[in-house]
Amino acid sequence: MDVELLVLRHHVRRWHLALVEELTSAGVGVRMTPQPSGRTWEPDLEALLGRERRLHHLVGRGATLVSPDQVPDLPGGRHVRDTPAPEVRIDLTGGAPRPGCWQVTFDAEPGEDSAARAVLATRFPVVRVIDGAGEVRAEGRPGSEQPGVAAAALDDVLAGCVQLVRAAVTGHRLRLPEATDGTGQDGHHRVPPTPTQVWVRDVALTPVRAAYHQAYRSPHWRVGWRWLDGPGLLERGALPDDGWQRLPDDGRHFYADPFPIVVGGRTYLFVEDVDHRIGRGVISVTEIGVDGPSSVPRPVLESTVHLSYPVVVEDAGDLWMVPETSGARRVELYRATRFPDEWVLDRVLLDDVDANDATPFRHQGRWWLSATVRRGGSCSDALHLWHAPTLRGPWQPHRRNPVLVDIASARPAGRPEVHDGRLLRPAQDGSRRYGGGLTVAEVVELSPDAFAQRVVARVGPGPAWPGHCLHTVNRAGRLEVIDGSARSFRLASRSRP
Repeated sequence: MDVELLVLRHHVRRWHLALVEELTSAGVGVRMTPQPSGRTWEPDLEALLGRERRLHHLVGRGATLVSPDQVPDLPGGRHVRDTPAPEVRIDLTGGAPRPGCWQVTFDAEPGEDSAARAVLATRFPVVRVIDGAGEVRAEGRPGSEQPGVAAAALDDVLAGCVQLVRAAVTGHRLRLPEATDGTGQDGHHRVPPTPTQVWVRDVALTPVRAAYHQAYRSPHWRVGWRWLDGPGLLERGALPDDGWQRLPDDGRHFYADPFPIVVGGRTYLFVEDVDHRIGRGVISVTEIGVDGPSSVPRPVLESTVHLSYPVVVEDAGDLWMVPETSGARRVELYRATRFPDEWVLDRVLLDDVDANDATPFRHQGRWWLSATVRRGGSCSDALHLWHAPTLRGPWQPHRRNPVLVDIASARPAGRPEVHDGRLLRPAQDGSRRYGGGLTVAEVVELSPDAFAQRVVARVGPGPAWPGHCLHTVNRAGRLEVIDGSARSFRLASRSRP
Protein backbone atom coordinates (compact mmCIF):
# COMPACT_ATOMS: atom_id res chain seq x y z
CA MET A 1 0.00 0.00 0.00
CA ASP A 2 1.10 3.56 -0.75
CA VAL A 3 0.19 6.34 1.68
CA GLU A 4 0.45 10.11 1.38
CA LEU A 5 0.51 12.15 4.59
CA LEU A 6 -0.74 15.72 4.25
CA VAL A 7 0.90 17.97 6.86
CA LEU A 8 0.77 21.70 7.48
CA ARG A 9 3.77 23.51 6.04
CA HIS A 10 6.19 24.70 8.75
CA HIS A 11 4.21 22.73 11.36
CA VAL A 12 5.70 19.25 11.05
CA ARG A 13 5.81 17.60 14.47
CA ARG A 14 7.85 14.73 15.80
CA TRP A 15 4.89 12.37 15.84
CA HIS A 16 4.52 12.85 12.09
CA LEU A 17 8.09 11.60 11.60
CA ALA A 18 7.45 8.73 14.02
CA LEU A 19 4.39 7.81 11.95
CA VAL A 20 6.48 7.72 8.78
CA GLU A 21 8.97 5.38 10.46
CA GLU A 22 6.20 3.14 11.82
CA LEU A 23 4.42 2.82 8.47
CA THR A 24 7.67 2.23 6.64
CA SER A 25 8.60 -0.55 9.07
CA ALA A 26 5.25 -2.18 8.21
CA GLY A 27 6.17 -2.23 4.53
CA VAL A 28 4.02 0.75 3.59
CA GLY A 29 5.27 3.22 0.98
CA VAL A 30 5.03 6.76 2.38
CA ARG A 31 5.39 10.30 1.23
CA MET A 32 4.84 13.46 3.26
CA THR A 33 3.34 16.41 1.40
CA PRO A 34 3.25 19.89 2.99
CA GLN A 35 0.04 21.89 2.59
CA PRO A 36 -0.22 25.69 2.56
CA SER A 37 -3.28 25.89 4.84
CA GLY A 38 -4.75 24.16 7.85
CA ARG A 39 -5.38 24.75 11.54
CA THR A 40 -2.40 26.10 13.46
CA TRP A 41 -1.98 26.08 17.22
CA GLU A 42 -2.48 29.15 19.33
CA PRO A 43 0.86 30.75 20.27
CA ASP A 44 0.07 30.54 24.00
CA LEU A 45 -0.44 26.76 23.67
CA GLU A 46 2.97 26.32 22.04
CA ALA A 47 4.47 28.55 24.74
CA LEU A 48 2.82 26.51 27.53
CA LEU A 49 4.22 23.24 26.18
CA GLY A 50 7.70 24.72 25.94
CA ARG A 51 7.57 26.06 29.50
CA GLU A 52 6.30 22.74 30.85
CA ARG A 53 9.12 20.87 29.13
CA ARG A 54 11.63 23.12 30.85
CA LEU A 55 9.85 23.01 34.22
CA HIS A 56 9.54 19.21 34.27
CA HIS A 57 12.79 18.49 32.38
CA LEU A 58 10.99 16.75 29.52
CA VAL A 59 12.70 15.75 26.29
CA GLY A 60 10.70 16.94 23.29
CA ARG A 61 8.69 14.15 21.67
CA GLY A 62 5.38 13.87 19.80
CA ALA A 63 4.04 17.42 19.96
CA THR A 64 7.39 19.15 19.45
CA LEU A 65 7.71 21.20 16.27
CA VAL A 66 10.45 20.22 13.84
CA SER A 67 11.98 23.03 11.80
CA PRO A 68 12.00 22.46 8.01
CA ASP A 69 15.78 22.08 7.89
CA GLN A 70 15.54 19.31 10.52
CA VAL A 71 13.04 17.21 8.60
CA PRO A 72 15.08 14.29 7.29
CA ASP A 73 14.46 12.41 4.09
CA LEU A 74 11.94 9.60 4.54
CA PRO A 75 13.71 6.87 6.53
CA GLY A 76 14.16 3.56 4.70
CA GLY A 77 11.42 1.73 2.87
CA ARG A 78 9.85 2.62 -0.46
CA HIS A 79 9.07 6.22 -1.39
CA VAL A 80 6.06 6.96 -3.55
CA ARG A 81 6.97 10.42 -4.76
CA ASP A 82 6.45 9.30 -8.36
CA THR A 83 3.09 7.68 -7.66
CA PRO A 84 0.39 10.03 -9.00
CA ALA A 85 -2.42 8.63 -6.85
CA PRO A 86 -1.50 6.91 -3.56
CA GLU A 87 -4.09 4.42 -2.35
CA VAL A 88 -4.60 6.33 0.90
CA ARG A 89 -4.25 10.03 1.64
CA ILE A 90 -4.34 10.98 5.33
CA ASP A 91 -5.01 14.62 6.16
CA LEU A 92 -3.14 15.66 9.31
CA THR A 93 -3.52 19.42 8.83
CA GLY A 94 -6.56 19.74 11.11
CA GLY A 95 -8.44 21.68 8.46
CA ALA A 96 -11.80 21.09 6.79
CA PRO A 97 -12.22 17.53 5.42
CA ARG A 98 -10.78 17.02 1.95
CA PRO A 99 -12.80 14.78 -0.39
CA GLY A 100 -11.54 11.19 -0.30
CA CYS A 101 -8.98 11.84 2.46
CA TRP A 102 -8.72 9.98 5.73
CA GLN A 103 -8.69 11.98 8.96
CA VAL A 104 -7.55 11.51 12.55
CA THR A 105 -10.05 12.94 15.03
CA PHE A 106 -9.77 13.65 18.76
CA ASP A 107 -13.16 13.61 20.50
CA ALA A 108 -14.71 13.84 17.02
CA GLU A 109 -12.66 16.93 16.06
CA PRO A 110 -9.66 16.98 13.66
CA GLY A 111 -6.29 18.47 14.58
CA GLU A 112 -3.82 17.89 17.39
CA ASP A 113 -5.04 21.04 19.10
CA SER A 114 -8.25 19.10 19.81
CA ALA A 115 -6.10 16.55 21.66
CA ALA A 116 -4.40 19.42 23.48
CA ARG A 117 -7.76 20.75 24.70
CA ALA A 118 -8.56 17.33 26.15
CA VAL A 119 -5.30 16.99 28.05
CA LEU A 120 -5.58 20.57 29.33
CA ALA A 121 -8.82 19.36 30.94
CA THR A 122 -6.80 16.40 32.37
CA ARG A 123 -8.60 13.74 30.37
CA PHE A 124 -7.72 11.60 27.38
CA PRO A 125 -9.54 11.92 24.05
CA VAL A 126 -11.12 9.18 22.01
CA VAL A 127 -9.00 8.96 18.85
CA ARG A 128 -10.49 7.73 15.59
CA VAL A 129 -9.00 7.13 12.16
CA ILE A 130 -11.80 7.74 9.64
CA ASP A 131 -11.57 6.93 5.95
CA GLY A 132 -12.83 9.02 3.04
CA ALA A 133 -16.24 7.36 3.16
CA GLY A 134 -16.71 8.24 6.83
CA GLU A 135 -16.07 4.73 8.16
CA VAL A 136 -14.09 4.30 11.38
CA ARG A 137 -10.98 2.27 10.51
CA ALA A 138 -9.45 2.28 14.01
CA GLU A 139 -10.45 3.63 17.41
CA GLY A 140 -8.74 3.92 20.77
CA ARG A 141 -8.06 5.97 23.85
CA PRO A 142 -4.29 6.58 24.18
CA GLY A 143 -3.23 7.85 27.57
CA SER A 144 -0.36 8.84 29.82
CA GLU A 145 1.00 8.24 33.31
CA GLN A 146 1.33 12.03 33.68
CA PRO A 147 -2.17 13.42 33.04
CA GLY A 148 -1.42 16.55 35.08
CA VAL A 149 1.46 17.62 32.83
CA ALA A 150 -0.03 18.70 29.51
CA ALA A 151 3.22 18.45 27.53
CA ALA A 152 3.90 14.87 28.67
CA ALA A 153 0.29 13.77 28.29
CA LEU A 154 -0.01 15.22 24.79
CA ASP A 155 3.24 13.54 23.69
CA ASP A 156 1.95 10.19 24.93
CA VAL A 157 -1.46 10.59 23.27
CA LEU A 158 0.17 11.39 19.93
CA ALA A 159 2.46 8.35 20.29
CA GLY A 160 -0.69 6.27 20.69
CA CYS A 161 -2.07 7.85 17.51
CA VAL A 162 0.88 6.41 15.60
CA GLN A 163 -0.20 2.90 16.63
CA LEU A 164 -3.83 3.58 15.68
CA VAL A 165 -2.96 4.95 12.23
CA ARG A 166 -0.71 1.97 11.56
CA ALA A 167 -3.50 -0.40 12.58
CA ALA A 168 -5.96 1.38 10.29
CA VAL A 169 -3.64 1.37 7.30
CA THR A 170 -2.69 -2.30 7.73
CA GLY A 171 -6.31 -3.42 8.13
CA HIS A 172 -6.40 -4.07 11.90
CA ARG A 173 -9.69 -2.48 12.85
CA LEU A 174 -9.13 -1.68 16.51
CA ARG A 175 -12.18 -0.84 18.60
CA LEU A 176 -12.79 0.33 22.14
CA PRO A 177 -14.41 -2.31 24.37
CA GLU A 178 -17.46 -0.15 25.07
CA ALA A 179 -19.74 1.95 22.89
CA THR A 180 -18.75 5.60 22.38
CA ASP A 181 -19.88 8.41 20.17
CA GLY A 182 -16.28 9.48 19.71
CA THR A 183 -16.51 12.43 22.08
CA GLY A 184 -14.73 10.97 25.09
CA GLN A 185 -15.46 8.50 27.85
CA ASP A 186 -17.89 10.86 29.61
CA GLY A 187 -20.00 11.38 26.51
CA HIS A 188 -19.48 15.13 26.68
CA HIS A 189 -16.78 17.76 26.61
CA ARG A 190 -15.48 19.42 29.72
CA VAL A 191 -14.51 23.03 29.27
CA PRO A 192 -10.70 23.06 29.41
CA PRO A 193 -8.73 25.79 31.13
CA THR A 194 -6.75 28.16 28.98
CA PRO A 195 -3.00 27.58 28.53
CA THR A 196 -2.36 30.63 30.73
CA GLN A 197 -4.54 29.20 33.50
CA VAL A 198 -2.70 25.88 33.26
CA TRP A 199 0.67 27.60 33.53
CA VAL A 200 -0.44 29.62 36.57
CA ARG A 201 -1.63 26.37 38.16
CA ASP A 202 1.70 24.64 37.37
CA VAL A 203 3.72 27.45 38.91
CA ALA A 204 1.49 27.63 41.98
CA LEU A 205 1.58 23.87 42.56
CA THR A 206 5.34 23.42 42.13
CA PRO A 207 6.26 24.47 45.70
CA VAL A 208 3.23 22.55 47.02
CA ARG A 209 4.42 19.35 45.34
CA ALA A 210 7.94 19.91 46.63
CA ALA A 211 6.67 20.39 50.17
CA TYR A 212 4.51 17.28 49.91
CA HIS A 213 7.46 15.13 48.82
CA GLN A 214 9.53 16.58 51.64
CA ALA A 215 6.87 15.56 54.16
CA TYR A 216 5.73 12.24 52.68
CA ARG A 217 7.27 9.25 50.94
CA SER A 218 5.45 8.95 47.63
CA PRO A 219 4.19 6.86 46.00
CA HIS A 220 3.43 4.56 48.90
CA TRP A 221 1.34 1.47 48.18
CA ARG A 222 -0.36 -0.93 50.56
CA VAL A 223 -1.80 -4.42 50.16
CA GLY A 224 -5.25 -5.37 51.41
CA TRP A 225 -6.31 -8.97 52.06
CA ARG A 226 -9.39 -10.83 53.21
CA TRP A 227 -10.77 -14.35 53.54
CA LEU A 228 -13.97 -15.09 51.63
CA ASP A 229 -16.12 -18.06 50.64
CA GLY A 230 -18.43 -16.44 48.10
CA PRO A 231 -18.06 -14.33 44.96
CA GLY A 232 -15.03 -12.07 44.74
CA LEU A 233 -14.43 -8.68 43.19
CA LEU A 234 -14.30 -9.92 39.58
CA GLU A 235 -17.58 -11.81 39.84
CA ARG A 236 -19.39 -9.02 41.69
CA GLY A 237 -17.92 -6.20 39.62
CA ALA A 238 -17.72 -4.12 42.79
CA LEU A 239 -15.38 -3.50 45.69
CA PRO A 240 -16.52 -5.58 48.69
CA ASP A 241 -17.30 -3.28 51.59
CA ASP A 242 -16.08 -5.41 54.49
CA GLY A 243 -13.41 -7.78 55.69
CA TRP A 244 -10.32 -6.00 54.38
CA GLN A 245 -7.15 -6.02 56.44
CA ARG A 246 -3.87 -4.34 55.53
CA LEU A 247 -0.50 -5.97 55.16
CA PRO A 248 1.53 -3.96 57.72
CA ASP A 249 4.61 -2.00 56.69
CA ASP A 250 7.13 0.19 58.51
CA GLY A 251 6.58 3.29 56.38
CA ARG A 252 10.01 2.89 54.77
CA HIS A 253 8.95 -0.08 52.67
CA PHE A 254 5.85 -0.33 50.56
CA TYR A 255 4.17 -3.45 49.20
CA ALA A 256 2.22 -3.70 45.96
CA ASP A 257 1.20 -6.08 43.15
CA PRO A 258 0.03 -8.92 45.45
CA PHE A 259 -0.14 -12.43 43.93
CA PRO A 260 -1.27 -15.31 46.19
CA ILE A 261 -0.92 -19.04 45.52
CA VAL A 262 -1.95 -22.14 47.45
CA VAL A 263 0.71 -24.86 47.63
CA GLY A 264 0.34 -27.98 49.74
CA GLY A 265 -2.69 -26.53 51.51
CA ARG A 266 -0.76 -23.42 52.62
CA THR A 267 -1.31 -19.93 51.21
CA TYR A 268 1.63 -17.76 50.19
CA LEU A 269 1.54 -14.11 49.15
CA PHE A 270 4.18 -12.67 46.79
CA VAL A 271 4.52 -8.89 46.54
CA GLU A 272 6.60 -6.13 45.03
CA ASP A 273 8.72 -4.83 47.93
CA VAL A 274 10.26 -1.35 47.57
CA ASP A 275 12.57 0.29 50.09
CA HIS A 276 12.08 4.05 49.68
CA ARG A 277 15.73 4.62 50.57
CA ILE A 278 16.87 2.51 47.60
CA GLY A 279 14.03 3.05 45.15
CA ARG A 280 14.29 -0.34 43.45
CA GLY A 281 11.83 -3.19 43.86
CA VAL A 282 12.48 -6.79 44.84
CA ILE A 283 10.08 -9.71 45.13
CA SER A 284 9.18 -10.77 48.68
CA VAL A 285 6.90 -13.42 50.16
CA THR A 286 5.00 -14.13 53.37
CA GLU A 287 2.68 -16.93 54.35
CA ILE A 288 -0.91 -15.98 55.15
CA GLY A 289 -2.58 -18.00 57.88
CA VAL A 290 -6.00 -17.82 59.44
CA ASP A 291 -4.82 -14.98 61.66
CA GLY A 292 -2.95 -13.14 58.91
CA PRO A 293 0.68 -12.85 57.78
CA SER A 294 3.08 -15.16 59.61
CA SER A 295 5.97 -12.70 59.20
CA VAL A 296 7.19 -9.57 57.48
CA PRO A 297 7.53 -10.23 53.73
CA ARG A 298 11.08 -11.48 53.10
CA PRO A 299 12.98 -11.01 49.81
CA VAL A 300 13.22 -14.08 47.58
CA LEU A 301 14.23 -12.57 44.21
CA GLU A 302 16.42 -9.57 43.41
CA SER A 303 17.90 -8.16 40.20
CA THR A 304 19.89 -5.24 38.87
CA VAL A 305 16.59 -3.82 37.54
CA HIS A 306 13.35 -3.01 39.32
CA LEU A 307 11.18 -6.08 39.92
CA SER A 308 7.41 -6.01 40.42
CA TYR A 309 4.16 -7.82 39.51
CA PRO A 310 5.26 -11.36 40.52
CA VAL A 311 2.84 -13.70 38.70
CA VAL A 312 3.30 -17.16 40.26
CA VAL A 313 1.77 -20.23 38.59
CA GLU A 314 1.99 -24.01 38.87
CA ASP A 315 2.60 -26.05 35.71
CA ALA A 316 3.93 -29.51 34.87
CA GLY A 317 4.75 -30.23 38.51
CA ASP A 318 6.87 -27.10 38.98
CA LEU A 319 6.24 -23.62 40.36
CA TRP A 320 7.08 -20.68 38.11
CA MET A 321 7.28 -16.91 38.42
CA VAL A 322 7.08 -14.22 35.75
CA PRO A 323 8.03 -10.91 37.43
CA GLU A 324 7.96 -7.63 35.54
CA THR A 325 11.47 -6.85 34.26
CA SER A 326 10.64 -4.08 31.79
CA GLY A 327 13.81 -2.24 32.86
CA ALA A 328 15.79 -5.04 31.16
CA ARG A 329 13.48 -4.91 28.10
CA ARG A 330 12.56 -8.57 28.36
CA VAL A 331 10.11 -11.01 29.95
CA GLU A 332 11.80 -13.62 32.13
CA LEU A 333 10.61 -16.99 33.48
CA TYR A 334 11.91 -18.20 36.86
CA ARG A 335 11.58 -21.71 38.34
CA ALA A 336 11.40 -22.47 42.06
CA THR A 337 14.25 -24.73 43.17
CA ARG A 338 13.11 -24.52 46.83
CA PHE A 339 9.66 -22.98 47.11
CA PRO A 340 9.02 -20.26 48.13
CA ASP A 341 12.54 -18.99 48.87
CA GLU A 342 14.81 -19.92 45.97
CA TRP A 343 14.27 -19.13 42.29
CA VAL A 344 16.51 -19.49 39.23
CA LEU A 345 16.17 -17.94 35.79
CA ASP A 346 14.89 -20.66 33.47
CA ARG A 347 14.69 -18.71 30.22
CA VAL A 348 13.84 -15.42 28.57
CA LEU A 349 10.35 -15.63 27.09
CA LEU A 350 10.45 -12.32 25.16
CA ASP A 351 13.48 -10.18 24.38
CA ASP A 352 13.93 -6.55 23.36
CA VAL A 353 10.42 -5.50 24.37
CA ASP A 354 9.28 -2.95 26.97
CA ALA A 355 6.46 -5.19 28.30
CA ASN A 356 4.59 -4.08 31.41
CA ASP A 357 2.77 -6.39 33.84
CA ALA A 358 3.17 -9.51 31.68
CA THR A 359 0.48 -11.98 32.76
CA PRO A 360 0.58 -15.65 31.68
CA PHE A 361 -2.65 -17.67 31.77
CA ARG A 362 -4.12 -20.82 30.25
CA HIS A 363 -7.22 -20.77 28.09
CA GLN A 364 -8.72 -23.57 25.99
CA GLY A 365 -5.57 -25.68 25.97
CA ARG A 366 -3.18 -22.88 25.05
CA TRP A 367 -0.91 -20.60 27.07
CA TRP A 368 -1.40 -16.87 26.63
CA LEU A 369 0.68 -13.90 27.73
CA SER A 370 -0.81 -10.39 27.97
CA ALA A 371 1.08 -7.15 28.59
CA THR A 372 1.04 -3.51 27.60
CA VAL A 373 4.00 -2.47 25.47
CA ARG A 374 5.55 0.98 25.43
CA ARG A 375 6.47 2.29 21.99
CA GLY A 376 7.46 5.88 22.61
CA GLY A 377 4.41 6.83 24.67
CA SER A 378 2.48 5.42 27.61
CA CYS A 379 3.35 2.04 29.13
CA SER A 380 -0.30 1.37 29.96
CA ASP A 381 -2.49 1.79 26.86
CA ALA A 382 -1.40 -0.68 24.15
CA LEU A 383 -2.35 -4.30 24.89
CA HIS A 384 -0.24 -7.00 23.20
CA LEU A 385 -0.80 -10.75 23.28
CA TRP A 386 1.41 -13.78 22.69
CA HIS A 387 0.54 -17.49 22.65
CA ALA A 388 2.46 -20.74 23.10
CA PRO A 389 1.85 -24.49 23.44
CA THR A 390 3.62 -24.55 26.84
CA LEU A 391 4.58 -22.00 29.46
CA ARG A 392 8.22 -22.28 28.40
CA GLY A 393 7.34 -21.40 24.81
CA PRO A 394 8.05 -20.82 22.04
CA TRP A 395 5.92 -17.68 22.22
CA GLN A 396 4.37 -16.23 19.07
CA PRO A 397 2.97 -12.68 18.85
CA HIS A 398 -0.70 -12.18 18.10
CA ARG A 399 -1.21 -11.35 14.45
CA ARG A 400 -3.04 -8.11 15.30
CA ASN A 401 -0.78 -6.62 17.99
CA PRO A 402 -1.62 -4.26 19.54
CA VAL A 403 -5.07 -5.79 19.94
CA LEU A 404 -6.34 -2.79 21.93
CA VAL A 405 -5.30 0.81 22.58
CA ASP A 406 -7.15 2.04 25.67
CA ILE A 407 -5.72 3.65 28.81
CA ALA A 408 -8.88 2.53 30.67
CA SER A 409 -8.87 -1.22 29.94
CA ALA A 410 -5.59 -2.43 28.43
CA ARG A 411 -2.94 -2.91 31.14
CA PRO A 412 -3.28 -6.18 33.10
CA ALA A 413 -4.26 -5.89 36.77
CA GLY A 414 -4.03 -9.51 37.86
CA ARG A 415 -4.78 -13.05 36.71
CA PRO A 416 -7.81 -13.62 34.45
CA GLU A 417 -10.42 -15.98 35.91
CA VAL A 418 -13.16 -18.13 34.40
CA HIS A 419 -16.60 -17.81 36.05
CA ASP A 420 -19.70 -19.52 34.64
CA GLY A 421 -17.88 -20.07 31.37
CA ARG A 422 -16.90 -16.41 31.04
CA LEU A 423 -13.24 -15.36 30.92
CA LEU A 424 -13.02 -12.25 33.12
CA ARG A 425 -9.91 -10.13 32.79
CA PRO A 426 -8.94 -7.45 35.36
CA ALA A 427 -7.34 -4.37 33.82
CA GLN A 428 -6.03 -1.09 35.17
CA ASP A 429 -8.13 2.01 34.60
CA GLY A 430 -5.65 4.86 34.19
CA SER A 431 -8.08 7.24 32.51
CA ARG A 432 -7.80 9.75 35.37
CA ARG A 433 -4.52 8.79 37.01
CA TYR A 434 -2.14 5.84 37.16
CA GLY A 435 -3.70 3.09 39.27
CA GLY A 436 -6.90 5.08 39.68
CA GLY A 437 -9.18 2.07 39.45
CA LEU A 438 -9.92 -1.33 37.95
CA THR A 439 -11.84 -2.41 34.88
CA VAL A 440 -13.46 -5.84 34.72
CA ALA A 441 -13.62 -6.99 31.10
CA GLU A 442 -15.10 -10.14 29.62
CA VAL A 443 -12.94 -11.60 26.86
CA VAL A 444 -15.49 -12.60 24.23
CA GLU A 445 -13.05 -13.62 21.49
CA LEU A 446 -9.51 -14.95 21.84
CA SER A 447 -7.54 -16.74 19.13
CA PRO A 448 -4.21 -16.24 17.34
CA ASP A 449 -6.11 -14.13 14.77
CA ALA A 450 -8.73 -12.27 16.83
CA PHE A 451 -9.34 -10.58 20.17
CA ALA A 452 -12.31 -8.75 21.61
CA GLN A 453 -13.38 -7.79 25.11
CA ARG A 454 -16.30 -5.90 26.56
CA VAL A 455 -16.29 -3.88 29.77
CA VAL A 456 -18.67 -5.29 32.37
CA ALA A 457 -17.69 -3.15 35.39
CA ARG A 458 -15.46 -0.34 36.59
CA VAL A 459 -14.31 -0.41 40.20
CA GLY A 460 -12.72 2.46 42.10
CA PRO A 461 -11.42 2.87 45.64
CA GLY A 462 -14.06 3.51 48.24
CA PRO A 463 -14.75 3.75 51.96
CA ALA A 464 -13.75 0.12 52.51
CA TRP A 465 -10.40 0.75 50.84
CA PRO A 466 -9.36 4.40 51.34
CA GLY A 467 -6.92 6.33 49.22
CA HIS A 468 -6.89 7.44 45.61
CA CYS A 469 -5.79 4.21 43.94
CA LEU A 470 -6.96 0.68 43.28
CA HIS A 471 -4.46 -1.13 41.15
CA THR A 472 -4.45 -4.96 41.29
CA VAL A 473 -6.80 -7.79 42.28
CA ASN A 474 -6.02 -11.51 42.65
CA ARG A 475 -7.46 -14.54 44.37
CA ALA A 476 -6.13 -17.98 45.39
CA GLY A 477 -8.43 -20.31 47.26
CA ARG A 478 -10.20 -18.29 49.94
CA LEU A 479 -7.71 -15.40 49.91
CA GLU A 480 -8.49 -12.27 47.91
CA VAL A 481 -5.97 -9.43 47.70
CA ILE A 482 -5.89 -5.89 46.32
CA ASP A 483 -3.52 -2.94 46.53
CA GLY A 484 -3.86 0.82 46.62
CA SER A 485 -2.34 4.05 47.79
CA ALA A 486 -1.53 5.39 51.25
CA ARG A 487 0.64 8.12 52.80
CA SER A 488 3.92 7.55 54.61
CA PHE A 489 5.01 10.49 56.75
CA ARG A 490 8.80 10.81 56.56
CA LEU A 491 9.22 12.01 60.14
CA ALA A 492 7.15 9.22 61.67
CA SER A 493 9.28 6.96 63.86
CA ARG A 494 8.01 3.43 63.55
CA SER A 495 9.83 0.17 63.99
CA ARG A 496 9.45 -2.47 61.35
CA PRO A 497 6.54 -4.81 62.29
